[in-house]
Amino acid sequence: MSTIKSKIFSLFKSGKLNVFLLFLLLSFAILILTKLSKTYTNTITFDIIKKNIPENHVVLSDSNAKLNVTIKTFGFNLLPYYLKRPKLNIDFETNVIKNDSAYIWTKEKGFPELNSQFDKQIEVVNINPDTLRFRYDKNLVLKVPIKLHSNIQYSPGYDIRDSIVLNPDSIKVIGPHGVVSKIDHILTEEVILKNIKSNISKTVKLQLPDSIKDIKFLENKVTLKAMVEKFTEGELKIPVFVKNVPDSISLKYYPKEVDVYYYTGLSDFNSIAVKDFIVECDYSKIDSEHEYLTPQITKKPKVVKSTRIGQNRIEFIIIE
Repeated sequence: MSTIKSKIFSLFKSGKLNVFLLFLLLSFAILILTKLSKTYTNTITFDIIKKNIPENHVVLSDSNAKLNVTIKTFGFNLLPYYLKRPKLNIDFETNVIKNDSAYIWTKEKGFPELNSQFDKQIEVVNINPDTLRFRYDKNLVLKVPIKLHSNIQYSPGYDIRDSIVLNPDSIKVIGPHGVVSKIDHILTEEVILKNIKSNISKTVKLQLPDSIKDIKFLENKVTLKAMVEKFTEGELKIPVFVKNVPDSISLKYYPKEVDVYYYTGLSDFNSIAVKDFIVECDYSKIDSEHEYLTPQITKKPKVVKSTRIGQNRIEFIIIE
């Protein structure tokens, strides 16, 4: 083994092996050039690019036709077709015929335009099939609401001031009527935020369904914004009113006021007053099982996040 290694090393050192490899490469290159300079007749599969489809129509995905084109040319001209999947254009304005369900391309009508896409040194011998059918449907443009998919947790004592705003809040969807009409909303990707105590501003991608073909979505992301601030709980004594009391009776009830607890942002706390709330009991809802009045908050300020009443029953007596 050491003897063979020493002989190879001596060949490299003498330069003889380098000369041999050079001649080998030159011979291989000449062989390739000779092959490529010959004329060949081959059949190649071409994908179709559909151009100038009318805006009110969509060509369905099951119409992704292909053409098998037999061409005659030098090997040099054939090489690019094997290095990259070749494509041919079909113009829907000039080279197809439309019927009630499909656009139809024929070799007889479309050959001149198709032939012009090849180099002059390439001869188109045959095209198969000689007819292509492209099924289509009418486009529907529908504005679909965007729904936020989120898991947002705020730091203790913090909360969102108003509501989360998505911009845009809806998306235009364009596609076949039978498919688009079934889409009632689009979800965002899940937004996971924890221990939030400052304003939120974030770009969120939409969950656009890859499984639905022939559909165009005019947006692929939205901006999420929300104002976050420190919240606190307040307490006020609110008068109680009773409604729907028959004119034939006189009613006395107790207590006349209840404690209302409300949760709001610090910036709005001092602006909230008794007049901003209404607490009512509905006499018509009394039954034999509940011989008392139930207070409900029927009016509260918009800036109040949540409320609760300290007493959930109002006693009453009827005076004859």
